[in-house]
This record gives sequence, structure tokens and C-alpha cells, in this order.
Amino acid sequence: MMRHVRAFVVLSVFFLFTVPLMPFQLLFVRSRSAYARSFPHWYHRWVCKILGIRVAVEGSVESNRGVLLVSNHVSWLDIPVISSVAPVSFIAKREISTWPFVSWLAKLQRTVFVNRERKTEVTEKTSEILRRLEAGDMVVLFAEGTSSDGNTVLPFKTSLFAAVKSSKAEPVHHDISVQTLAITYRKIYGLPVGSRRRHLIGWYGDMDMGSHGWRLLGLGPLDVSIRLGPPVPLDDFADRKALARYTEERVRRDVIELARGKPLKPQSPAAPVDGEIAEPA
Repeated sequence: MMRHVRAFVVLSVFFLFTVPLMPFQLLFVRSRSAYARSFPHWYHRWVCKILGIRVAVEGSVESNRGVLLVSNHVSWLDIPVISSVAPVSFIAKREISTWPFVSWLAKLQRTVFVNRERKTEVTEKTSEILRRLEAGDMVVLFAEGTSSDGNTVLPFKTSLFAAVKSSKAEPVHHDISVQTLAITYRKIYGLPVGSRRRHLIGWYGDMDMGSHGWRLLGLGPLDVSIRLGPPVPLDDFADRKALARYTEERVRRDVIELARGKPLKPQSPAAPVDGEIAEPA
């Protein structure tokens, strides 16, 4: 019963806070104001407080050039959590642009929607994403192509990197950096999540967003850890396969270390990192 009460209160406060602010962001976007970038960052910091999410961050996002942030994807909560860390936009699949209300929030955050099944549209969106990055934007790519149950990092899809890196070794984007972002949900109500409870947070498969969100909002405060990798010039990568390989290995290792609460033992560069997240020792 108390979980339903909490979910109702949190959701009510969220809508009361969000709806009156939407016209302001619409004005910022249409007028191309600098606030179009910074306002969602401020907004999501408050959303995290409303939802009871505490975010611990290691590292920082480079601020003097455009940055492609390559991240793992666990839940719809990733959006407010990551956006609370920096003034970012997202690359999302086309279907999200049709979801009630969620599509409005995504559009107001200047999300780039990509229909991955239409090559002509991918080409058009590639130009848009590169223009945004070259203009200094911070753009998030969920490189797994979908969300997971939080107990593993799925293989990164090299095709998703086509928007920022061709298959040829042609360095042309000198003002763009790449940073990895690892996100892990570690505690619920101060207690470790563990592999048996991560599915309560993860939104994946054919889960209904409404019912999943209601249950999740009723759980209580969440503790989230984020680790940002060092910025690396995009031109340092020979092609999109090299970019995908580097970011996947880095994100997987960081996710496992965050979940375990301690660094992994050193191993040879050729040795793969196990994708499963073990329980903290």
C-alpha cells in the first residue's frame, strides 16, 4: 500500500513540476537560445530529487568542444540521471517520437530520432549529429541499441557509430571528443541492489513502460553511480569498429567495477572482460 502511495505522490509532483515548464523550453528551442541546452540539465537535476535519485559521479564531461558520450543503457531513468550530470541531448530510435508525452519531453531536449531501417534517413541524421557535435553539443549514444536488465553490458552495435565515424580512416572532425559513460544502479533504500533485484530497475524486452514505471517509483530512493572516461579525440579511431571496440571494453569494465565497488584485477589486453556483474565481495 505504501508503495502505491509513494508512486502516486512522486508522479503527481513530477507532472506538477514538469508541465508548467514545458512552454519555456519550447520557447528556448524555437528561439535557438543557449538555454535550450542548459535548461534541461537544470530541470533533470530537480527531477532526480523528486524521484529520490542520488547520483554519484566520477570524472567530468569535457566542456570546451563537442562530445559524443557512449553509454550503456539500463532503464528509462537513465535519461534524467545522465541529463542531471551534464547538458546533453540523446540519439534515440524513431519509435520514441510517437510515444505519448514521452515524445514531447524528448523533442524538447533536442533528441535526434533515427530510423535505423532507412539508410537515406540515417545519412541525413548523420549530418545533423555531426553539426551538433561540431557546434559544441554533448550527445549521448546508447551503443547497445536497447536497454538491458542491468546485470550485463550487451555487445555494442558498430552500425550505431556510423553517424559519427565512417568505415574509412579519414580524420576530418578535429573538434569532437569521445567519452565513455558507465551507469550502474547500486542501492534501493540504502540497500545493495544485487543481481536478483536489478531487474526491478532495468526496463527491457517487452516490458510495459507504464506498469514498470509505477512499480519503480514505489520502491524508494535510488543510488546511482556514473563513471566518465577520459576524452579521446574522435580522429584517434581508425574506423567505427575501432571506436565501438574501445568504448564497449571501457564501459563494460567500468560498469563491473562500479557494481562490485572495487577495481578489477589487471589482465592482459587480449583477455575479454566478462559481461556479467558479480555481487560485491
